[in-house]
This record gives sequence, structure tokens and C-alpha cells, in this order.
Amino acid sequence: MPARSHGRQKVTPSLKPRELMQATPDYADVWQARVITLFPELFPGVLGASLTGKALHDGTWQLHTHDLRSFGIGKHRNVDDTPAGGGAGMVMRADVVGPAIEAAQSSAHGRWPILYMSPRGRRFDQAMARDLADCTGVTMLCGRFEGVDERVIDHYGITEVSLGDFVMTGGELAAQAMIDATVRLLPGVLGNADSAVEESHSEGLLEHPQYTRPANWQGHEIPPVLMSGNHAEIAKWRRAQAQQLTRKRRPDMWQAHAKDDGQV
Repeated sequence: MPARSHGRQKVTPSLKPRELMQATPDYADVWQARVITLFPELFPGVLGASLTGKALHDGTWQLHTHDLRSFGIGKHRNVDDTPAGGGAGMVMRADVVGPAIEAAQSSAHGRWPILYMSPRGRRFDQAMARDLADCTGVTMLCGRFEGVDERVIDHYGITEVSLGDFVMTGGELAAQAMIDATVRLLPGVLGNADSAVEESHSEGLLEHPQYTRPANWQGHEIPPVLMSGNHAEIAKWRRAQAQQLTRKRRPDMWQAHAKDDGQV
């Protein structure tokens, strides 16, 4: 394992996104994501672009992958076997996944949860993203096949997390989505810190509509209140629009918000 450093240094600009994951030592004061996957070549993926990619380049956060195949059993590095009791598909072995988790967690410090991308898991939301951003790092296990041996989940106290009520072929896309939602909340990643305060889900509401120039496009005008310069009225309008959108599109969110706001 690379030696830790408490100071951060910028990486050479010529490095490609994937190289950013191996080019720097582990920084003890930097938020880290460690991903256990059968397809490490899929990372950083979208995380190597835009704001998350720039933050990765600048050392604001770090990303490492752990190739599950390297922990496989036997000549062919087997990582799965048939389900106990019979059934379709294959199950990821405990004696393969366990050592991979141990390797990923060897660098863990502070509050560092282990998440398993699973369609039966807790629904990922903005509150969880904020909680992960407050951690020192996270280890994510990307499932494949029929899932992972339940004993691994129990033994390591793993939290199962889902993007929604649907099934994907693997957890890699879900892991990237969750990391993206978390990294953008880290200090210094967003250019304007207010963006994270005013966006959808920040206060239990969907975000209000946004407009910009030109003032008239195809006969559609920007609402006059937004051009008034009256900041109190603008804030009032935006709040009302956010409430209206949430009530219409996400009645579940609106009910929870109204309850917390003492309206029900």
C-alpha cells in the first residue's frame, strides 16, 4: 500500500483519467472511494470528467479500484459458485469477496462504511449522499450474477443500497452515480457552494424552474418577477414554484416535507 501523505500535490496535467487513480499516494486527509469490482477498467468512467474529474485531478478526493478477480480461487480465479439449495445463476463466493473487502478496508480510517450495490437495498437519496460526504471514505462492493453470499454482508455489517426499484447487470453504474452525488458535496468541488443549498432535494423539495438569456425565446418569456431585481419577491416565487412542482410530481416527497414543516 502506498505511504500516506498529509500534504496534497497536483497531479501532472497530462495524466489520463484512469491514471489519476494510481498516480498519487494515499492522503490521510482526503475523502476516498474504494470500489471492489470485476471490471476495474470501467473506472473512473464519468467520474473522470467535469467537476468530479477536476477534483480527482486536484487531489480533492481519491478513487481506487480492487479487482475482485485477483482474489479468485484456483487456476482460473473463480469468484462465484452455484447457489446453495439450487436455483438459477451464480453467487459471488464469501472466500473471495471477504479478502477483497479486507484489502480495501486496510486503508480505512475514521468513519468509513461499506456499501453493497443491491436492488433490495435502502434507496439512495440526497440525505445519504450528505452523510457519505461527512465520512472519511467509503468502500463499495459491486455485485454481479445473483449477488453475494449473505454471510459476507452479515460478517462485515455491510449496508445494501439501491438506486431504485429496478435491476441492473452489475453495480458499477450505481456506484459511479452514488460517488458523483457524494463528491460534488465535498468542500471546494462545486464552484458555487450555494448551488448545493438551492438544488433539488436540499430542503426536501424539488428545485424551482431556472431561466437565462434571451429574455424572450420562441415567444416564451422569462417570468417578470425574475427580472424585477426584488430579491425578496424572487425568493418567495421560487419557494412557491418548488412547492408546486414537488406537490405535483412527487407527492411522496411533498407529504414528508409538509409533515416536517408542520402542515399535516
